[in-house]
Amino acid sequence: MACAEQRGTWTLSFCQTFISKVEGFTSARCSVSHPVGRATPDQETTDVSPFQAESKTESTVRRRNIRVMDTSALWCVFFPLLIWDCPSGCAEETPTPPEVTGGAKKPVLLKDTAATSAFISAAEVAVIGFFQELERPEVSNFHVVAENIQEVQFGLSTNPEVLSHYNITSNTISIFRLVDNKRQDLEITDGKEIDVTKMSRFIKINELRLVTEYNPVTAIGLFSSPVQIHLLLFTDKSSQEHTERMHRYREAAELFRGQILFILVDSNVKGNGRVMSFFNLKKSQLPALAIFHTPDEKQDVLPLDEVSVEHVRDFCNGFLERKQMKEDPSPEEKTEL
Repeated sequence: MACAEQRGTWTLSFCQTFISKVEGFTSARCSVSHPVGRATPDQETTDVSPFQAESKTESTVRRRNIRVMDTSALWCVFFPLLIWDCPSGCAEETPTPPEVTGGAKKPVLLKDTAATSAFISAAEVAVIGFFQELERPEVSNFHVVAENIQEVQFGLSTNPEVLSHYNITSNTISIFRLVDNKRQDLEITDGKEIDVTKMSRFIKINELRLVTEYNPVTAIGLFSSPVQIHLLLFTDKSSQEHTERMHRYREAAELFRGQILFILVDSNVKGNGRVMSFFNLKKSQLPALAIFHTPDEKQDVLPLDEVSVEHVRDFCNGFLERKQMKEDPSPEEKTEL
């Protein structure tokens, strides 16, 4: 289906129907919810039509892997944005980025387990290529990806002890995230080649940070995270106060690492208006915070005069406390029940 044909009025009921049809497409193409945190090459590389018929077994497996995505109303807002923001011919692969020449960045060679552990601990997002042998096409592709994605730290190890320590049984690209302490693997089995474009897409989808800016790619990774509470800061990135706001927002994110995903939504991006509408926010109310619990879709909104660590902390703590009270009622309430 062409992008132009997918634009229009997206109601919740339509989203539910649409997502039930694209479960297989999302699972196979984006590889964000593999049961053991590993994206197999078949999942990462297979192109599946959103409306392709599935067998009953395939459909069951894919529904299990989707987890939160097919039940969340917020995902119904995000997923159309993936289609809305696609360039013409969105069903095609993204062109391979040009190779960087000159003083290109190279992966750090990790010679032992201690060096590998220190490398992972020192970065918000660390990508490591665990390779059993270096004379493979995926190793060359890994070097190209490391050159192209400058904002991520890349490492490489061929040490058998390191591979054993991280339970590596085949050539694997692993992403280690500080924000939710999650590891995401892309296994490259014999006979399956992962090119630069597919390898880059896997990394871009899964490189969540202490503060992740929402876009059609990171939305997929956000909904695959085991952290089920999302805090969104709606703000104008062109504002003179943006740098200071982000400094405070990031400082607050440190307080809730592993509990809440902190997300930045730029109000100047046209498609983000739909996310604002989901929370009944208008540009005149910004900056504003919105918090969302994906399993039960509970939410709260707080327009702000200023973004401060205290405001963000108190807003998050209040939401967490109300959630805890609901899950663990007081003795008096239990007696009444």
